[in-house]
Amino acid sequence: MNILKLVKNSAILIGKSRLTSSIYAGAVISFCLLGMLTPHTIIADFDNKINASYIAKETNIALRAVKTIKVLATAYSSTPEQTDDTPFTTASGKSVKDGIIANNMLPFGTKIRIPDLYGDKVFVVEDRMNKRKSKYHVDIWMPDLHSAVDFGVKKVDIEIIES
Repeated sequence: MNILKLVKNSAILIGKSRLTSSIYAGAVISFCLLGMLTPHTIIADFDNKINASYIAKETNIALRAVKTIKVLATAYSSTPEQTDDTPFTTASGKSVKDGIIANNMLPFGTKIRIPDLYGDKVFVVEDRMNKRKSKYHVDIWMPDLHSAVDFGVKKVDIEIIES
């Protein structure tokens, strides 16, 4: 039901007074606009279930970036060619899932964003890469090899988020 129908139907229920109807219509429209204009930030809340996707929670609290770093971004999947002998377990001991990244510089549990590629989506460092990789390199976990290969290599800025 669109807003105009809602206002019209509400005016009939309230009565024939145009002043009352106008006030009610203004309140309904203001409430709808407020919901559309209020800024929302998505924060990933990671649980510990095997192969579960992150659960996005909506909040009005914006996460503040404390540092921005230029890195090389690649992707990997849980295939034996791209991992060690435990392809579904990260170096931190967690199960792989959407929102996991590997990096050799940042401590486990560090939250980052990659705004140019994923907007406000939050990633968590839970894995490591081969020691020959630079500390200015992030590897994003993907659910399948095809997605990881399609991602390719990108030079991007990451934002380290205040904990």
